[in-house]
Amino acid sequence: MKHIHLLAVIAILAGCNQPAANNQSATPAAPEQKWTWSTERLEKAVAQVRAGKDLTPKTWPNGAKVAVLLSFDVDNETIAWWEGEPTISELSRGEYGSRVALKRIVNLLEKEGVPASFFIPALSLHLSPQMADEIKRLPRHEFAVHGWIHERNTQVPPDKEREMIVNAHKKLSDMTGETIVGYRAPSWNFSPVTPQIIQDMKFIYESSMMSDDRPYELVIGGKPSGIVELPVEWILDDAPLLDPRGDRYTAPRDWMQVQKDEFDVAYEEGTMFLLTMHPHYIGHRSRIVVLEELIQHMKSKGKVWFATHKEAAEYVKEQAGMK
Repeated sequence: MKHIHLLAVIAILAGCNQPAANNQSATPAAPEQKWTWSTERLEKAVAQVRAGKDLTPKTWPNGAKVAVLLSFDVDNETIAWWEGEPTISELSRGEYGSRVALKRIVNLLEKEGVPASFFIPALSLHLSPQMADEIKRLPRHEFAVHGWIHERNTQVPPDKEREMIVNAHKKLSDMTGETIVGYRAPSWNFSPVTPQIIQDMKFIYESSMMSDDRPYELVIGGKPSGIVELPVEWILDDAPLLDPRGDRYTAPRDWMQVQKDEFDVAYEEGTMFLLTMHPHYIGHRSRIVVLEELIQHMKSKGKVWFATHKEAAEYVKEQAGMK
């Protein structure tokens, strides 16, 4: 299967929003109110993807009290296509992620001896292939799928969504030489067919859902899937609060305190702390210093297992006796 050309992908995404020619003069239908739905219909909607059994192990490796999973969504220029045709300025903002920020992040992780998982849209790596070698400076780092061009899954036709995920997996595998076993949907955006696609592709784990802050088995269509869910949360993400143009902007040191508090509770509970970051946010100078302080705070507690998502997923599956 050939890789989808960048412009073709944009055309696909744009075309999804175009009305059919023979309906252009029709009066738009009023949106259906959810309170009119039957109980059965509501249950069916909820049952598409649910949280299954808790996979928190009785003990973490080496007697650790908590598992820490640091992840970086390396979106770079692809994020500029999120709202349509990008400006040159927005593209340059994305380029900062690969040109400056990624090296700063990898240097810090190398200094602290901490592994991380890098979720990369295929086009992001295609535009900046040197990122693969940069990340591989620490062999424990992991590459994982994050879409083709940071597409909106819910706005892509089902056959195209499948094609894009398959192509993204192949692109990352070919360019990194690594075995790719994890998936995170762009902006954690699942379509009704995304669950079946990731099942068919036999990903070991998925990291887009928010039903818990502990690892759990993903239940798809009412049936246990065998896929480990490593849940995310907007609280545990740099994008909503560290974007200086956003209406929720938070000073980096205030954001760091939130993460310290989240980690401290996870430590006391003996569970998991999973943090999602983006190089074009966290890799700036005023932010990399707070990430360093956060890592040092976690290490100061002792009995902390820093792991990639792959390592954590494999470990909890083994402990739970899952095939």
